[in-house]
Amino acid sequence: MQLDLNGMIGDLGVGGIAGFVTGYALKKFMKIVMTIIGAYVLSLFWLQQKGVITINTDKLFNLTGNVTSQVVSLGQKVMGILPGTGAFIGGFYLGFQKG
Repeated sequence: MQLDLNGMIGDLGVGGIAGFVTGYALKKFMKIVMTIIGAYVLSLFWLQQKGVITINTDKLFNLTGNVTSQVVSLGQKVMGILPGTGAFIGGFYLGFQKG
């Protein structure tokens, strides 16, 4: 039985690069989405303070909790679909840290 080291190194390189790019892009995307959501929530509270609208804060925080759980569920599904190689996971971690 012969090991094809060139093929293994190529797979590790591609997996690592794909993981890095995915992690980097995901972190940038999360920052943009969280900024937009934060600005929206702050604008709602500002409008409430000015007396323009009334906010049911219990329902608002329940809604944000539901959205958070859906995002976590989606993230788990995506990680289940992506290749589970060590190189991909390592690259993903490095890309997420750099992003």
